Amino acid sequence: MKALVYAAKGQPRLEDRPKPTILKPTDAIVKMVKTTICGTDLHIFKGDVATCDTGRILGHEGVAVVEQIGDNVCLFKPGDKVIVSCITSCTTCANCRRGMPSHCTNGGWALGNTIDGTQAEYARIPHADGSLHLAVESASDNAQLMLSDTVPTGYECGVLQGKIKLGSTVAIVGSGPVGLGALITSQLYSPLQIIMIDLNEKRLATARSLGATHTVVSGPNVVEQVMKITGGRGVDAALEAVGIPATFELCQKLVAVGGTIANLGVHGTKVDLHLETLWDKNITITTRLVDASSTPMLIKLVESGKILPEKFATHTFAFKDIEKAYSIFGAAEAHDCLKVVIEF
Repeated sequence: MKALVYAAKGQPRLEDRPKPTILKPTDAIVKMVKTTICGTDLHIFKGDVATCDTGRILGHEGVAVVEQIGDNVCLFKPGDKVIVSCITSCTTCANCRRGMPSHCTNGGWALGNTIDGTQAEYARIPHADGSLHLAVESASDNAQLMLSDTVPTGYECGVLQGKIKLGSTVAIVGSGPVGLGALITSQLYSPLQIIMIDLNEKRLATARSLGATHTVVSGPNVVEQVMKITGGRGVDAALEAVGIPATFELCQKLVAVGGTIANLGVHGTKVDLHLETLWDKNITITTRLVDASSTPMLIKLVESGKILPEKFATHTFAFKDIEKAYSIFGAAEAHDCLKVVIEF
């Protein structure tokens, strides 16, 4: 089969690889229908993810069709169309039973990290019963593709960790796919204001079309603008959805007394925590790796049309052109790219 491989730092490469086989009775082999590229994949190519070795087939998202199942797989059968979760969950280890499958001792973020992933014609899915979801006929493949990772990350790491509730004031720093995932799911809780902050005006226009009440172009006056919008209070929830020191520092300047900074971004370098200005503000800072435990609920929301994550997909490529897709996604702002869809 063909597969996209982490050949070396900064070098994605399409290679011939053996088709995966069942290794354990809880495995499933799936034939990929669609996959995508995540910002985390770009972090791998920057050398930020030490657990991912060169030679790894990347990818942890996808819509697929089950081709083969192990003897102990109960919930799926060959021919089922499924959403591949970015998190592999055995469902029985201590962390899975605590509701943290992202730290499953037999899985977690495994696909495209510690085991071969979904940017290939076929993929092996360990613990298939806990790591796949049946796709629904009434929603598009593109919408359901965004439920592998993008929307659950925005919801769980941003909305839930940020404690967004009725009447909250929210700032989301970063209008990429994950930031937009937080935007569309935060509206389930009826916040008073959702302020999107980004360098890119076109991304901010997309954010407005998806329900942002205010947008601010990041620059020297961004804090002043947000304070004006909030009457000088700052925001109840500051969601960091970029993963660089400058944006985490901005969130520290935006958060109100008693507020929450929720980190969604993947950070590859240290950030400064300004306790000299925050020590008495009663704030909360949260970190989280997505658990994808919300996916069944999000599938229902997509099925009913309550959320429309297919709007995140801006570029489509055939799998043979995935190296070009990496080039476009790696320079997303220059190409007005949000999320690429890779079709098999």
